[in-house]
Parts: sequence; C-alpha cells; structure tokens
Amino acid sequence: MWKIAVGFAVFAAIALYVIGKGGDSLDMSGEKHGADAVHSEPAKADASAPAAAPAPAASAAK
Repeated sequence: MWKIAVGFAVFAAIALYVIGKGGDSLDMSGEKHGADAVHSEPAKADASAPAAAPAPAASAAK
C-alpha cells in the first residue's frame, strides 16, 4: 500500500515540475481536431506600413 502512495507522490511531483516549466503557454486541452487544428503562421508586418516609433527615454537627464 505504501508503494502506491510513494508512486503517486513521485508522479505528482513530476507533473507539477513539467507544468511549472511550461508556464502559461502549456496547453492542457489535449489533441485538436477539426477547426481547432488550424496551423497558420502569424501575420507578417506590411512593408508599406510605417514602422513603430521608438519609445521615449524612461528618465530624462535634468
């Protein structure tokens, strides 16, 4: 009986470690089928669109 408890504790520790390493990008919903399985590349920036302006300095010298 104690072997089951030790095995569960080891498995739980491994699972928590993997989930912790995955962070918020970990998808726990399982396999995707149909419309959910769409694999597309992110939209690329349009060459004619103006580039983003650089951010102002956080602290100006006085």
